[in-house]
Parts: sequence; structure tokens; C-alpha cells
Amino acid sequence: MRILLVEDDPRQASFIIQGLQQEGICIDHAADGLEGLHFAAAAPYDVFVIDLMLPKKDGLSLICDIRARGITAPVLILSARNSVDDRVKGLQSGGDDYLVKPFAFSELLARVQALNRRATGMSEPMQMAHGPLRLDMQRRKAWRGEQVLELQPKEFALLEYLLRNAGRVVSKTMIMEHVWDFNFDPQTNVVEARISRLREKVDRSFDKPLIHTIRGVGYILEERD
Repeated sequence: MRILLVEDDPRQASFIIQGLQQEGICIDHAADGLEGLHFAAAAPYDVFVIDLMLPKKDGLSLICDIRARGITAPVLILSARNSVDDRVKGLQSGGDDYLVKPFAFSELLARVQALNRRATGMSEPMQMAHGPLRLDMQRRKAWRGEQVLELQPKEFALLEYLLRNAGRVVSKTMIMEHVWDFNFDPQTNVVEARISRLREKVDRSFDKPLIHTIRGVGYILEERD
């Protein structure tokens, strides 16, 4: 999942970013409404998290501009305002959910996940599996057969993305868009390096590899005879 957070409060933004990254979620951050619009137009996002009180362009105007561009990804509004009129105005402007500050991170995470499930039309599985590979999405744990795979958060996110697309080739660009943030340098070999490290953990101790390179195209996770 890739999220755009538009929040001008540095402490609030840091709190949200750190929490989402620990969950293996890719997150970009804009500190004002104009920057938020630039991010939204430049990359695909699964969910937007937008504060209402923003400099340069307020949150409601930003949401309207995003919708006017045909961007349909769900929006979670953050606001210290708790009146019915404020909530209604936010939802009528194109928001999909409304969370009042202060809030617990667990509630923000649950709402973001619910919005993503609703947008994709899929229920979020507690576990995912493909052949001998199994992921526990809540505990962020992975196994191949009975062997526990000790994965770093970014490795888990990468493996999750490959597993969600099992049997399909995913390009380096697709991986970058869903696993790394906006500031990632596409000229580096970080994707190749992470894939290599992931293979060390997923395939090294087993007879048959699951992660394969399709030269000049990308990568695929699948069982082969």
C-alpha cells in the first residue's frame, strides 16, 4: 500500500510516518496543500491522509482539486474540528472518512486499511499464502514451509507485493511505486539489492527457488517444476 500524507505539523507527521513505516506501508509526505497536489498528480496512491488546516492550499480545496483531476483513491480527513457541519463539509468535498485529532495510531491504521479494502473491493486477509510461502499480515511474520523467515520491514513489504502478484511479472517501476517512497532514486540498484537479499532468505536453503528474474522485464514469484 502507498499513502500520501499531507500534514503541516512536523510532530504529527513524524508520528504518523513512523507508525505506518513500521507496518511496512510506503508513505510520502507533503507539508502544504500545493506540495500535496504536486505529489498526488505525480504518482499513484492507494489512500490519501489529508489535514484540513494546511498552508498555501487548505485541505478541502486540495481534496476538490484531486477529485477534479479524476483521482479516485480514498481520502481520510484529519481535523481538530469535530462539529457535524465540519464532518459533513469534509465528506461532501470528496473525503471518504473523517478522523478527529487527537487520535490513537491504531485507529488511523485501521481506517486506512478499511479505506484501502473498500477501494479495492477486497477483504484484507489475515494470512496470505502461495505454495510453501505464508505471510501473517497482522504479526508481520513469514514462513517457507516450517522455516521462519527473518525479514526486515522493507523485505516483508517487498515479499508481500510479490505474493499479491504471484504468477505475474512485476517490473522494477511497479515495485518502486508500491514499496518505495517518492524520494527514491530510480537510478540506484536498491531494488536489485533488496531482491537479492530477499532471495537469500526465501530461496537459499531450499531446492526450488520461488523468486525469478525475467531479464529485461522484472520479477515473478511462482513455483516451477
